[in-house]
Amino acid sequence: MQVSQRLWQVLQRVPPTNERLGPPVVTGEEIYTKAGYRRVFDSAAADIINPDVSNVGGILELKEIAAMAEPYFVAVSPHNYNSTSVALAATVQVSVTLPNFLIAEYFVAFDEVSRHIAPDALLANSGFIELPLKPGLGITVDEAFMRSQQYRENPARKFGVYHSSVL
Repeated sequence: MQVSQRLWQVLQRVPPTNERLGPPVVTGEEIYTKAGYRRVFDSAAADIINPDVSNVGGILELKEIAAMAEPYFVAVSPHNYNSTSVALAATVQVSVTLPNFLIAEYFVAFDEVSRHIAPDALLANSGFIELPLKPGLGITVDEAFMRSQQYRENPARKFGVYHSSVL
């Protein structure tokens, strides 16, 4: 069974958010397409989505997913675990254009490596990241540093692993 079909089966068992009590439901860090998010919206399975600009296809795709969420009154909180300097800069740029933007993830543990990748990396200050005034994404990548880094292949991720009691 394909991952998207399994996810859809799980979502069909989640009651609409307006019928639940408690904290808001967040999903989306492992949904990579507009079609995947459409199922979340159609089933009213989330109050907040967290697409990752690195995984969904870039700035325009993240903006389109956020636009799909808007008529469902679903907020957008971009996921950033896969993102250091460059993708974080992209996330910041797109986030300021989204009327349903809520908050973005930020990992303080990435600050040091971010400063190596881009000396002018965007860093949080008192919980906020200022919008850069430079052109493009607002950062300058240190290409010499990047060339000096050895490539390391990460093990493949396993997608669609759900507990059998859910399905």
